[in-house]
Amino acid sequence: MNKTHVLLTGASGTVGFEALKQLLEKGIYQVTVFDKKSKATIEKFAPFKDQITIIYGDISNPLNLESILNIDAVIHLAAIIPPLADEMPELAHKVNTVGTQNLIAQLEKESPNAFFMYSSSISVYGDRIENPFIHVGDPLIPSEGDAYAETKIAAEKALLNSQLNWTIFRLAAIMGNHKMSKLMFHQPLNTALEIATPRDTARAFVNGIERENTLSKQIFNLGGGETCRISYEHFLERSFAIFGLGELDFPKHAFADKNFHCGYYADGDALEKIVNFREDTLEDYFSMEAEKVSSLKKAAACIFKKPIKWYLLKQSEPYDAYKAQDKKQMQHYFN
Repeated sequence: MNKTHVLLTGASGTVGFEALKQLLEKGIYQVTVFDKKSKATIEKFAPFKDQITIIYGDISNPLNLESILNIDAVIHLAAIIPPLADEMPELAHKVNTVGTQNLIAQLEKESPNAFFMYSSSISVYGDRIENPFIHVGDPLIPSEGDAYAETKIAAEKALLNSQLNWTIFRLAAIMGNHKMSKLMFHQPLNTALEIATPRDTARAFVNGIERENTLSKQIFNLGGGETCRISYEHFLERSFAIFGLGELDFPKHAFADKNFHCGYYADGDALEKIVNFREDTLEDYFSMEAEKVSSLKKAAACIFKKPIKWYLLKQSEPYDAYKAQDKKQMQHYFN
């Protein structure tokens, strides 16, 4: 029997690397990886170089995609994500939207029967503070200035209008290997947060290959479900405790009140019933994070927690807007 030929883009990313490992563990797939060439990607793929075909290139350049041939299924994860997507919206559009359009065109030409599995985002629904329970059919109203969400909506439209067979998974907050950045202050503390781990997320895509007929031409919300729900404030409190940073004692106006995204997926069980991907809970996530923090690092963070939190606060754009009394920015971040 011929192996199903799977194309995986963005395999060096957090979810992508999990997907790569799971595809290879199945032992039934011929895997081609498309990614940007760098020292990091070369090192990451080195252990698998005898098991996979690697194509290095820039997805925004159609010429770099011409060697993608005879594909049966695609897991398309390659993307520029926040905060870089916010800082460089033109690059995000070039990679996330144009890159997806280029890949679709190449597959329509050379692999017209390919099943295209696309990774979209909860950001397409915009600010859901007032109405946190999200359904697939809800209007797509990205938050003001959310370039990343705009690129995802445009890429979804390109896929819906294509000649390929497809499915779209709109990913909740995928938590794993995250670094604290200025984005932490963009999210209101009273945000309803549903997470999924990278390995569960990857499992949904990998298991989905064998469920093409059921997933075909449908959009799904992908989240961890009820056991993966928490408020953003409590999520940060537990995270700070794990890292030895003490209380979440930032001043008022450090966090925005609006114009972010996230929520609870009211219809998330629909995808779980088809691809059976959920194995991790919120407690599993916090346990995995705690295992990454050595007692030495935690002790050091505890000693230096005040300067660390001072440094983090310096990254807060809402707080900067408040201190400067910048009315335009304050209107963006606060009610």
